Amino acid sequence: MAIKKLAHASGKRKMSIARATIKPGKGIVKINKKPLNLYQPKIAREIIKEVLLIAGDISKKINVYVDVKGGGVMSQAEASRSAIARALVQYTNSNDLKKKFVSYDRNILVADVRRTEPQKPLRSAARASKQTSKR
Repeated sequence: MAIKKLAHASGKRKMSIARATIKPGKGIVKINKKPLNLYQPKIAREIIKEVLLIAGDISKKINVYVDVKGGGVMSQAEASRSAIARALVQYTNSNDLKKKFVSYDRNILVADVRRTEPQKPLRSAARASKQTSKR
């Protein structure tokens, strides 16, 4: 009986949370059960493809399934990218791949912890306040 290798990882960006699963396969990539080549908008698709291009030949031998929720389109794409990269590093157990990701963009593996600031009472935005006139 053959032992199947799996890797699970998650990635976050703003309010988006992505969970990636990697299995041995033919290079299929699906985001929310939708093939990557149908994922819209195109810029978000390219952000996700960056990780697979950096990984090289490994990405042609695996199937990647990502489930992403919350946030906007771009934060979902960046969360997916982060989850895929973390799962690839876990699947290959390779320090070289980890170094490639970090040298390209540190935020691929390290979560961006910035969040929006809450709005204050009697103000139109988090920092903006009413204009005063002093004469």
